[in-house]
Amino acid sequence: MTTNSVFGLIRASVLVAAVTSAGSQIGGYDAPTVLAFVWWGQALLGAVNIWGFQEVGDRVRTGDIAIDFLRPLNPQLTYLAGDLGRAGISLMVRGAPTLLIGALLYDLAAPPGLDSWVLGLVSVVLAVVVAFAGTFIVNLLAFWVIEVRGIRLVWMITSGFLCGLYVPIPWFPDWLHTFAQWTPFPAMLQNPLDILSGRVDGGAIWTTLAGQVAWGAAIIALGQVVLHRGRRRLEVQGG
Repeated sequence: MTTNSVFGLIRASVLVAAVTSAGSQIGGYDAPTVLAFVWWGQALLGAVNIWGFQEVGDRVRTGDIAIDFLRPLNPQLTYLAGDLGRAGISLMVRGAPTLLIGALLYDLAAPPGLDSWVLGLVSVVLAVVVAFAGTFIVNLLAFWVIEVRGIRLVWMITSGFLCGLYVPIPWFPDWLHTFAQWTPFPAMLQNPLDILSGRVDGGAIWTTLAGQVAWGAAIIALGQVVLHRGRRRLEVQGG
């Protein structure tokens, strides 16, 4: 939480300076909006697992994934449930205090109404799902390669850059902004930040949520396909 808050102060200073030097706003972000972007982003860093995980890949490599296949539950949905629980705890004990520090120090923009608050939190849940589903597939590549750490690193760098972790995606050059919008990465962070900062409201919220739902469903379905293929390939020896 302390680290999140310190980096929040640094990022807030840099991005507000950029907005100020540009006049009054950049890409629809004025000072209060970009401050909300920064502090909500810092609050969601622990909840939305952008950095990924390696537990599933390790279990594939050691053969322990066979135990998951023996259980009467789908492994992907089981790990997703655990990740949602982890995200909820992180948001309460790490994210909320970080956001409170930002709110006490700065004038943050806020969603215009209660419905935007509620839909913003729904967007956070969808962001957690999309981030998990993508990293789960990366972990499953251990069925075909001996070591997935390099692939995980590439995924982490790419997702961090294109999800809006460093600067808002609307600040990207037009070609890069368009490219980012055709990837699932904005659904991991930029989308909930847009809603919770008040930058997106009204009917645009539903369009944003629909995009997140579509990406989440597509990547989860792809994960099921990869899991099925990996299960057919799995061979465990010993007892």
